[in-house]
Amino acid sequence: MKLAPLNTVGNAHDDSVWTAAWVPETEESPPLLLTGSLDETVRLWNPEGPQKLQTNTGHCLGVVSVAAHPSGRIAASASIDSFIRVFDVATNNTIATLEAPPSEVWQLQFNPQGTTLAAAGGGSASVKLWDTAEWQLTATLSVPRLEGLKPSEKSGSKKFVLSVAWSLDGRQIACGSMDGTISIFDVTRTKFLHHLEGHSMPVRSLVYSSAPLDSRVLFSASDDGHVHVYDTEGKTLISSLSGHAGWVLSVDVSPDGTAIATGSSDRTVRLWDLKMRAATQILTGHTDQVWSIAFGPPSKTDVRSCLLASVSDDKSISFYKYS
Repeated sequence: MKLAPLNTVGNAHDDSVWTAAWVPETEESPPLLLTGSLDETVRLWNPEGPQKLQTNTGHCLGVVSVAAHPSGRIAASASIDSFIRVFDVATNNTIATLEAPPSEVWQLQFNPQGTTLAAAGGGSASVKLWDTAEWQLTATLSVPRLEGLKPSEKSGSKKFVLSVAWSLDGRQIACGSMDGTISIFDVTRTKFLHHLEGHSMPVRSLVYSSAPLDSRVLFSASDDGHVHVYDTEGKTLISSLSGHAGWVLSVDVSPDGTAIATGSSDRTVRLWDLKMRAATQILTGHTDQVWSIAFGPPSKTDVRSCLLASVSDDKSISFYKYS
């Protein structure tokens, strides 16, 4: 497996690009890439070309997260202006505006079934769930303090929630906090299950394995420079991958489940072979920290191949072919 650089869009935004997510293909459209930036816009790209299809305004501060619905028809963006904007991908019409208190939404993720939008809730130390039929808030999953600690020792600010991920079956949610802990919830019972420990610094990115046999496996990226592989049900750390010379800001798993890619403040994108538990490739195309990386859907002609996108403080988007 390898990553072959395809093309880079320089000055894709007017400021740092913080987030990226693939929009699944529809009958009318191939898979597209959504990006969000400190320049307060969300932009939609066709990787063929690459070509900018539209620029969405509507936020009055930087965009920290974008997420696409599995149907490929709607998407959501969250900004530090404390609003989540849900919109029609094709027309950019606003479908819903969800309000959260300031600094309360740091990452968005639709569940694989498309029925619920999860938002990692920043200072509220929770994950909020909205149903996608009526856009009503249906649940708030609150992160409890670690046992045995007095409230003064673990102040609420440490439980600031930065990242969120859904399991493939939509029954579990993981969220990562500023203090390095990861909390696992049972969504159907809206119940906290347990913490996963091991990171010593903020956990900025989480993703469950895409391999059906490894559905309980969770990958986490942290400012401590490590990527951890956890068994979420056994509550165990399977392995720790190190190599980045800075914060690991983003992690994603390949559609075939055999590799992960990471983006870091050390300006590199790395590809890791999960069997070897090692980085097999280091890509140095970006000139500033890489905030987000995302694998696209599998290619129609070769299911083991797909695109990968990375976005950076250098204002650029890079596309690669994974095969």
